[in-house]
Amino acid sequence: MSRNKYLRQLPKVDEVLDQEGVKELNVAYPRPLIVDGIRQLIEERRRMILTLPDSELGDLELSAPSIASDLERWLKKQYAPSLKRVINATGVVIHTNLGRSILSDEATKAVVNAASGYSNLEFDLEAGARGSRHSHIESLLVRITGAEAGMVVNNNASAVFLALSTLASGKEAIVSRGQLVEIGGSFRIPDVMRQSGAILREVGTTNKTYISDYAAAVGENTALILRVHQSNFRIVGFTHEPTLDEMVGLSREKGIPIMEDLGSGVLVDLSKYGITYEPTVQESVKAGVDVITFSGDKLLGGPQAGLVVGKAEFINRMKKHPLARAVRVDKMTLAALEATLREYLDEETVCKKNPTLRMITMPAEELESRAIKIAGELSRILGNDFTVCTEPEISRVGGGSLPLAELKTTAVSVKSSLATVNEIEEFLRGNEPPIIVRIKEDAVLLDPRTIQEGEELQIFSAFEKIKARCR
Repeated sequence: MSRNKYLRQLPKVDEVLDQEGVKELNVAYPRPLIVDGIRQLIEERRRMILTLPDSELGDLELSAPSIASDLERWLKKQYAPSLKRVINATGVVIHTNLGRSILSDEATKAVVNAASGYSNLEFDLEAGARGSRHSHIESLLVRITGAEAGMVVNNNASAVFLALSTLASGKEAIVSRGQLVEIGGSFRIPDVMRQSGAILREVGTTNKTYISDYAAAVGENTALILRVHQSNFRIVGFTHEPTLDEMVGLSREKGIPIMEDLGSGVLVDLSKYGITYEPTVQESVKAGVDVITFSGDKLLGGPQAGLVVGKAEFINRMKKHPLARAVRVDKMTLAALEATLREYLDEETVCKKNPTLRMITMPAEELESRAIKIAGELSRILGNDFTVCTEPEISRVGGGSLPLAELKTTAVSVKSSLATVNEIEEFLRGNEPPIIVRIKEDAVLLDPRTIQEGEELQIFSAFEKIKARCR
């Protein structure tokens, strides 16, 4: 009987809608969403009445004003965008789970410009006739890489898939066993090849493959020699792989095109900045590779895209393949990619303008200075109940790129006697904007390498809230 008494106290939907605060919410939120929220909040209280122990029923807030008070919080949570900006304090530059590369200022402006109005996406302004969307980036790709032609699709897996479908469907593609890699999301090179219609012809062993292995495998049904760069792992020790020059030489001798999947793809020699050497796209073009595929959103530092450069004969065939339409990119990706590539026209300044390259090549001294400033302000904010210090750490490139590269950094370490490290991490993750950190032993680590200019203030504000909660 006591529970029925509480159930009778639940207000009707119209009673809650008549509350003054709810009327104001109609300005900011759609009415159907408001009504749905009220119904869910009433139903939630109904379930509590039916399931809570008798001793706790008296504490329930069942009135129309109490539901109206909860409604705004419910609406904010429901109406908030699912995809949101976060602060990356992990030190992983190309963080796959956090959206990979950050666009430069110019690339961001280009996206807004393309998205906010009409554009000449497939219109030739000089001829006054239909044009090709490839034209917006092809000349840039040709100029930067030295290739004869280029095109873009929606990611590198699509680029590989399209190239194999165009050049080797129903025929053999020769690849070393040591290069049968798995890329992000459990997509494996053998699976991509199988779906493309290409017949996989494995040669060599996991750790050793010779040019003679490739030569012996060439037959009447061979359409392609495939080289896959081990961009997301390394085999070390007792190993051997043919040089690129050897493979191109075999390709010419046998009259069979050679394709190279560079994976991450890089247009700047990072070794001059003390970073682990990674073969550049330009080197593969110069060596004579016929088709080269690589990502736009990894070491290139642009939007998600798959770039293809090489001999015009093969690129033009790929452009005309039916799959090309299925994997094409939209105007916003093209705008961002064009702006990103333009910055590569000046190799002296691209590492400053491109956020990914800037973070990867950031000097250790600058990182230490930033860490000291962040730690100093956090110490002032948090007081004696928190321990804040700096310590040498290692950042990672991420995104399956440069897996052996260890980027020296200085991290800010925070721990407290008032809250566990997991509680601090969870609070930061629930902040607006969310702050994603690393945990090491009993401390939260913040790496300044991936903290963008101005985000320090939001980090300080979040820790002020943590301190207030711990009191």
